[in-house]
Amino acid sequence: MHVGWPPRIEARRRGVRLGVEMGSEPSSSGVVRGAGAHERVASARDPLGFRLRGERTTRLEAFVDAAFAFALSLMVIAVGSVPRTPEELASALEGIPAFAACFWLIATFWRGHVDWSERFGLDDPRSRQWSLLLIFLALIFVFPLKIVFAVFFDWISGGALPSNFSFATMVDVQRMFQTFAVAFGSMGAVLWALNHHAWRQREALGLDAVEVLALRLVMRQWALLPVFSLASLGLSLWTDSLRYGAPGMIFFAMHLAQVGFRAQHRRRLAAALASSDA
Repeated sequence: MHVGWPPRIEARRRGVRLGVEMGSEPSSSGVVRGAGAHERVASARDPLGFRLRGERTTRLEAFVDAAFAFALSLMVIAVGSVPRTPEELASALEGIPAFAACFWLIATFWRGHVDWSERFGLDDPRSRQWSLLLIFLALIFVFPLKIVFAVFFDWISGGALPSNFSFATMVDVQRMFQTFAVAFGSMGAVLWALNHHAWRQREALGLDAVEVLALRLVMRQWALLPVFSLASLGLSLWTDSLRYGAPGMIFFAMHLAQVGFRAQHRRRLAAALASSDA
């Protein structure tokens, strides 16, 4: 049986039946009630096949959104003052690539929290603790992340996109890579912890077979961030690797692992849907 990707069509088609097999019972109103107190519309699925349980915005989500918005507002293109001359404007515009990369990275973590909130709708003390830690890390590392990307674009452009940050010794370069690895890995670890918290409550949430497989994929993808960050930290201790940017380049290999995880997820999903037809 061929299964397309993303699996939202197949998931919607089999959502009610798979939910029954996992212990949920559909009501006459079309709302599925799981083993816990969570309610969700059976046909409302995201691209990975999760039913959307967090349809109402909580105070926690609003606070997280506001904090991430504040973190993004700190990353202005021209730091300190508004450009007053064409030369100052041109200099400020040279920082756009670094600003865009940092903006994208922070927005990725924000989106990860949004997806987690919509999929599971959790607002318990443990969820609030992990969410507050994510905000804390985002606000701390926003400036170091921008410095790292500014130096990166200065390096790959051969100085065409100069940064205002300079290194006196290789120790400074080492600290830069270590700062990025700690920031990237710690924020990824928090999002893994949030999804693992949902995994531990999968029966109370009434996750069906499609959602269980999708949650495994999500947890493995977020787990890649701290794993590769630890590898980057190890490479940063090797002085020769700093000359070639190996502690930073290793993160590009992470995307290959993500592609492999998604391919494996497609095979497992196809097997699960095929067995449900039997």
